[in-house]
Parts: sequence; structure tokens; C-alpha cells
Amino acid sequence: MDIQVGDILTMKKPHPCGDKRWLVLRTGADFRLRCLGCGHELMTPRFKAEKNVRTVQKNLST
Repeated sequence: MDIQVGDILTMKKPHPCGDKRWLVLRTGADFRLRCLGCGHELMTPRFKAEKNVRTVQKNLST
């Protein structure tokens, strides 16, 4: 799966704040993601994040 910094991921399950959209801040073996609802940031392994992604909205500025 081709995920780049700046992409917006829509996950299958919502964050406790209610939003399903996450901004990609860092890629590699782990992803750093920021919730677009409440601003919470987390690091998660790539395989776990890719398994839970429903859609990827590409960053158009690159």
C-alpha cells in the first residue's frame, strides 16, 4: 500500500472522539498519525495501520 506523509487515512473503526480520519505525519516501519477530530497523536506499526485502512486520500500538494 502506497501511503505518504500528508495523506489522510479513513479507518474502519472510529477513534473514541468519533472521527475516523487520520493525518499521516511519519512513515516507515511505524506510522505516526494525528486524529483529525481531537488532534491526538500516536505511533502504530505499519502492518496494523494498513490492515485497518478503508480509504486513502492522497496529499495533492506533492
